[in-house]
Amino acid sequence: MNFDPPLVSGKLIKRYKRFLADIVLDDGQEITASVPNTGSMLGLTAPESKVWLSVNNDGKRKYPHALQLVEADGIIVGINTGLPNKLAEEAIKNGLINNLGDYAALKREQKYGQNSRIDILLEDAKLGRAYIEVKNVHLMRKARLAEFPDSITSRGAKHLGELSDMVAQGHRAIMIYLIQREDCDRFNLCRDLDKVYCAAFDAAMRNGVEAYAIRCQINPQAIVPEKLIPIDEPLSPNQVEYTKSDM
Repeated sequence: MNFDPPLVSGKLIKRYKRFLADIVLDDGQEITASVPNTGSMLGLTAPESKVWLSVNNDGKRKYPHALQLVEADGIIVGINTGLPNKLAEEAIKNGLINNLGDYAALKREQKYGQNSRIDILLEDAKLGRAYIEVKNVHLMRKARLAEFPDSITSRGAKHLGELSDMVAQGHRAIMIYLIQREDCDRFNLCRDLDKVYCAAFDAAMRNGVEAYAIRCQINPQAIVPEKLIPIDEPLSPNQVEYTKSDM
């Protein structure tokens, strides 16, 4: 996924009210930008951090600038939680996960479960249906280890339960953790930050839900799903992890 038009850069002054950040652009202009991320962004809000923003000058937005990337510990990290669905779709079409690229149809934001919408629904006359939830990952507290979630997510726990329901109905169900940073080799859950979510994950794995972690390459020009990385958690007996032979 390419950033078009190109991003502009600056320095973070502060993030506040979850959805807003004050930033001084490289040209000296101070602006308020929207922050497309409802989580805590733990480790990514230090003042003076280098940041990159998209700009939309159509006149319809109160804040034309939107925060996209933050530099932390010398690494560029993607924070926009609206992008992972698109990136997961790219990963599926490029064959990064099992046989998901073999399904005939891919649909986004389809109704399912208890008043929910699935991020991605795959359908095929022979393969049946595959229900896919996608979560954005940008937290790292230990070297080379990506973690999720960075704050309590009751909605995320609900989705894991609904994926289990889809398996019980005879469908395939998958959780994709889309990691928007490239300095990690493994993934696991933040069991100290959200015990309820982690319990829901454990139950989902016992029920046959699959889980995959995809690491991305990131620079101010583009974000590209790169490869699967191992998940340091007990996984479903249905789990089959592999990457393309040239990865």
